[in-house]
Amino acid sequence: MAQVTVTIDGKQYRMACDEGQEEHLIDLAQRFDRYVGHLKGSFGEIGDHRLTVMAGIMVMDEFSELQRRVKGMESEIGTLRKTRDDALMKADKNDAALTGALSTLAERMEALAERLAVKG
Repeated sequence: MAQVTVTIDGKQYRMACDEGQEEHLIDLAQRFDRYVGHLKGSFGEIGDHRLTVMAGIMVMDEFSELQRRVKGMESEIGTLRKTRDDALMKADKNDAALTGALSTLAERMEALAERLAVKG
């Protein structure tokens, strides 16, 4: 298990993470620190716990919005897939109908060519 030290609101915290995840954890802590810094700039010194809770709520609000957007995109993807599948099925039917019509036309042309050859 790897160990990293992150800084949030000027305070250092030693944390454990899986090997290879150190940079990711540092990045997450830096991003969270920006939330705390933004709140501190907006509200001043209102207490560490309150700042942390408010920053956590902001992160969860953003996360919730992203989840809502992902659900919308998943729904849109489902609609697009259904539209694509319907179009492919229609194209297959059209191809089959065209192939059948061309086959019938070829047979008629061959029959006509035989009749012309017999008369000629």
